[in-house]
Amino acid sequence: MSETFSPDDEVQVDNDGVGQSVVPEHSTRQEDNLAAKQPLVPAFKQMKLEEEAQKNWDLFYKRNTTHFFKDRHWTGREFEELKACRESESQRLVLLEAGCGVGNCIFPLLEDEGNIFVYACDFSPRAVDFVKNNPLYSRGRCRAFQCDLTRDDLRDNIPEASVDAVTLIFVLSAIHPAKMALAVRNVSTVLKPGGVVLFRDYGLHDHAMRRFKASSKLAENFYVRQDGTRSYFFSKDFLAALFSEAGLLCQANEYVMRETVNKKEGLCVPRVFLQSKFIKTGPPSEPLTTDLGDVTQTCGKSQKRDLPVLHQTKSKAVHGVTARKDPSFITPSNVYKFYNITKTILTYQTVPCVMCVRVFSCIFICAIVMQRQ
Repeated sequence: MSETFSPDDEVQVDNDGVGQSVVPEHSTRQEDNLAAKQPLVPAFKQMKLEEEAQKNWDLFYKRNTTHFFKDRHWTGREFEELKACRESESQRLVLLEAGCGVGNCIFPLLEDEGNIFVYACDFSPRAVDFVKNNPLYSRGRCRAFQCDLTRDDLRDNIPEASVDAVTLIFVLSAIHPAKMALAVRNVSTVLKPGGVVLFRDYGLHDHAMRRFKASSKLAENFYVRQDGTRSYFFSKDFLAALFSEAGLLCQANEYVMRETVNKKEGLCVPRVFLQSKFIKTGPPSEPLTTDLGDVTQTCGKSQKRDLPVLHQTKSKAVHGVTARKDPSFITPSNVYKFYNITKTILTYQTVPCVMCVRVFSCIFICAIVMQRQ
């Protein structure tokens, strides 16, 4: 990985996540200008990262199993709203842990809270298997399932408007910004009116953000690690607008400063997180959709300007270039597929295979010429 810290950056936190909340210092104007001029990762590589997102997280859990993250025993202290959700002490709390990983958040809660039922879902099937194989996992108190929050309807596994609280802890940052609105609206469908979403994730200008090299930048505040997993760094305004569009009212939205200490190496670095609370006041403002073109348009002008488009099936300007109304044959995806086909054929290094490559190349060049006309 390009960072020495874990994706949720709590492997080396000695104070167990408890500290004083402060507003972080903003970077200088010169640093912001330098960041804005950093070149972006090529579009075809970004397409590949998006297509292989689940694979990369599955490989992450294959390498690290259940030993990478510390259990989050601080969750109950940091989010007192988990207890406040109950109308009475006898009421059973129903919680959704979206992006549960291997259960570092849910199992401490199950130990501390006797009257609680937890739905737990994750993008990685391997992570879900680790949860189900944990000795503390009990079907009477927990249900774990694999789910892509941007594509799979949560209502297939959870009754609509049945959850008291949803936790999004270091989850949205791993999702492409153009898809975040889908995930937020998805969790909103299973949340009760008056239910709460508890959010914690990377804050803008966090130490981890400054450590990324220029070659790792995917978009504004969005970076890729060496293992293919990605990370977004949130501003307060961006997050508030994201949840507001889903019909969720912002109750708290503050930067939190923590110090990550590595005693072995004698390092102490400042970390910046964003901790927020949102209340459901009504149904989602729009139905769930997987059309990324529509999502990009509804996420605000700054996102439409700065983020690479995954699918250009609609006519809109991106980086000053107007996309065709009709789907183009010469796309980053097709170029990448052509490259893989050619590489596979050439591995055999026979005369017929070389001839096939020449034929494919001629067809591809003709397609480019016809498209330009």
